[in-house]
Amino acid sequence: MINLRGIAAFLTLLGTAAQGHAAGVTIGVVAPQGGPLGLLGAQIAAGAGFEIQQSGNTLVAVNETCEDNSGAAVADALVNAKVQIAIGFLCSETLEGALPKLKDANIPAITVSARSRILMEDALKNGWPLFRLAPADGTEAAKIIEVILKDWAADPIALIEDGTIHGRELTEAVRNALEQNGLKPVFTDTYRPGQEQQIALVRRLKRAGATRVFVGGDRNDVAVMARDAKAENIPLSILGGDAMRAADQPLPLTPGVRAVALPEYALLPEGGPAAGALRAKGTEPEGYVLPSLAAALIAGRAAEAAAAAGKPLRETLVGTTFQTPIGAVAFTGAHELSQNPYRLLEWRGNGFFPPAAPTQ
Repeated sequence: MINLRGIAAFLTLLGTAAQGHAAGVTIGVVAPQGGPLGLLGAQIAAGAGFEIQQSGNTLVAVNETCEDNSGAAVADALVNAKVQIAIGFLCSETLEGALPKLKDANIPAITVSARSRILMEDALKNGWPLFRLAPADGTEAAKIIEVILKDWAADPIALIEDGTIHGRELTEAVRNALEQNGLKPVFTDTYRPGQEQQIALVRRLKRAGATRVFVGGDRNDVAVMARDAKAENIPLSILGGDAMRAADQPLPLTPGVRAVALPEYALLPEGGPAAGALRAKGTEPEGYVLPSLAAALIAGRAAEAAAAAGKPLRETLVGTTFQTPIGAVAFTGAHELSQNPYRLLEWRGNGFFPPAAPTQ
């Protein structure tokens, strides 16, 4: 876990050192430093601060309140500190107000969190220097559709969702894509979430002949379904979405259940070394820690490359591939990730990992 006081002290020390001898690239780190989003802000500060210190660059910490009309003040702080690039930006509200001023100051912004499609559309239309390290709206559904079409097209498929806006919209996107590809689910339904048992549901799935089930719902509902299907001796391959990345309680998830989700980068080969180094310093590489470390690494290397080539920094960010602890990262001309960050993962009792073998 990350200690908020420890992070605040670390940023103060790093900032004081930077004032004494500005070095390398000056990078703004915009994140909440307290309040209800303080823990997420601490994750951003921990990852970015670790990388900036390791690289000998200069960190400028700017508090993010995520309130409406707060972005202009954030931009002013970044401009006054003469940062070359800024990262973090937990909230779209901050970016909406900050980006016009950052454009005027030629300061690119890399968000690790904001997913709004409309925000990026506005940024491209207005020439705002926004780059998104977070997945855009719709990329979760796109990866789920890709996995189902690749692995399940020959099997009887069921689509069920929990009635929430996200669950319904995600499942509807999958259903529409399947039908466009000539596939019709053998069973669709909205289930009642939060139940202690789902025996009736899994029996209905069996009667419909479904062997593959996509669930647009949360982890605990999936855990209940997987347990009840096993108890009833009903063979079901279950796939969930990113909501599966939640606490493994109160009912543990059955090994073998799959999810299309953002990976726990610390569990992957590319993230292991950085995760180990962070833990050695007392920081658990959870949540936004490794993505923020990657953002700081990209910011520093892009600024150095731009200076060496005599090119604008935002031009260097487009099309360049950066090797980071969250994998290879490149931004398209639309300032989005060139590769969908969602992955097919399998629960093995202590974490989600890439499947050991192709689905049968």
